[in-house]
Amino acid sequence: MPFPSLEPIPGTAFLRCIYSAFYEKIKMASRGKTETSKLKQNLEEQLDRLMQQLQDLEECREELETDEYEETKKETLEQLSEFNDSLKKIMSGNMTLVDELSGMQLAIQAAISQAFKTPEVIRLFAKKQPGQLRTRLAEMDRDLMVGKLERDIYTQQKLEILTALRKLGEKLTSDDEAFLSTNAGAALSQFEKVSTDLDLGWWACCQGTVISQVQDKTLNNAISCSKRGKIVLLGLMQG
Repeated sequence: MPFPSLEPIPGTAFLRCIYSAFYEKIKMASRGKTETSKLKQNLEEQLDRLMQQLQDLEECREELETDEYEETKKETLEQLSEFNDSLKKIMSGNMTLVDELSGMQLAIQAAISQAFKTPEVIRLFAKKQPGQLRTRLAEMDRDLMVGKLERDIYTQQKLEILTALRKLGEKLTSDDEAFLSTNAGAALSQFEKVSTDLDLGWWACCQGTVISQVQDKTLNNAISCSKRGKIVLLGLMQG
């Protein structure tokens, strides 16, 4: 079926229309990126506050009664669990947020499950800071050699750091992999299982979102222009 004839659009008006639509898309993308950045910053600040609570609690442990310590820690972990539920809702169906906040959700899950017990390691894991995690591990190695760090604390924190590095996609040495296999306890093994399930869930979520976006692409591949009271629809392929 032939297309209906349309009046030719002068080059200047046509280009103005294209540039205007393109500029609007750039503004929308920039606005979305800014909003995502602000959201991520707010979430990181909330997580920092909860991690500081845990750290303060551990530092004051000797000064607290056992019941008081356990009750305060339980309350903080419950707050973390609520925060995690909110994070899941925020990330639902949004590939950009899944990519930005996946490390944070894994770190929170590690804290809730008690697989990770070191607030600073959890914080660095959540912020996807493999370089700082490796720096901390190097400092721990030195502290262990000079007797400033007890072996059991060293083992627990090294397990946490190596697990975090692996989850962040960092390559581990054969010695590090052997250390993980030898020393991983039940809590860490359970976390590995749960985090693998989360990874699969994110993948499925992203796949569904991509399909949805492809199906709806036709809604965005036209630009409206006005010329002498007539609306001209120009089908444009998006890059």
